Amino acid sequence: MASIFWVEDQLHWINKFTPVLQQGDFDGKPNRLDVHRFAEAAKQAIARGNASAPPDLALLDARMNGNDQAGFSVSGALRRKWPEVPIIYLSEYSGTEIERDALEQFSATDFIAKHQHNVEQVLLWRIKAVLRQRSIGDDSPASDGDTISSGDLTIDLNNWNVYWKNVRLMNPNNSLRPLAPTPRKILLELVEASPRPLTALQVAERIDADVEKFSYASYRQHIKTLRRSIDAAEGGQGEFIELCRQGLGIVTFGDEGAYLWKPPPGKNR
Repeated sequence: MASIFWVEDQLHWINKFTPVLQQGDFDGKPNRLDVHRFAEAAKQAIARGNASAPPDLALLDARMNGNDQAGFSVSGALRRKWPEVPIIYLSEYSGTEIERDALEQFSATDFIAKHQHNVEQVLLWRIKAVLRQRSIGDDSPASDGDTISSGDLTIDLNNWNVYWKNVRLMNPNNSLRPLAPTPRKILLELVEASPRPLTALQVAERIDADVEKFSYASYRQHIKTLRRSIDAAEGGQGEFIELCRQGLGIVTFGDEGAYLWKPPPGKNR
């Protein structure tokens, strides 16, 4: 199932593309559309969204309700909330400055003209290509200095991908989907704070989460997700989880619900 966050102000385009997107075979399962007709409504939905459950893809109109910047404002909100979500523009303004700005200034993944032959098929082809590339991801972290390494763990600061022994960490419940943003942010904070432990409150403040909603229970669940994700990259035999129990890796600390990162022996001590 592909989850698509779609912003389109004109009803006739929604009616035209809705069956195409609902029935498109991206992974053999029904797709879920979250459709918004106004930029402000879309941005409010993004603000309410779960930081750990991003859509698979965003499909945006560029110019909406007479505003050339409407789609770009939604793009900015998406980037702030879910920086890894690919954004495709489906627009009547292909070949204009709007397309140029979308690609050069707002990091659009693709820009598709609405008025073209077989646009429905073109849309499906492009979405499939983007989702396939996203599931594959980069095979290895960046080789430049924009990384943080600790033991066999590497965090690429360019794209926020995380690697264990050069294997990209994925969602432990769905190996085709990347690890959600919040666990990745937590892991970065733990690595940077090491060897000091961090409580739920400290982590919430560091990642700009709502301190009233970011409880110890949610912190513990994210830690569990991280441990399972690293274990899956290790081979899925429980070795990393056992290592954590022995006081290495992501370690439980004290009675205050804190955790710390203690790197197992690896290539970067």
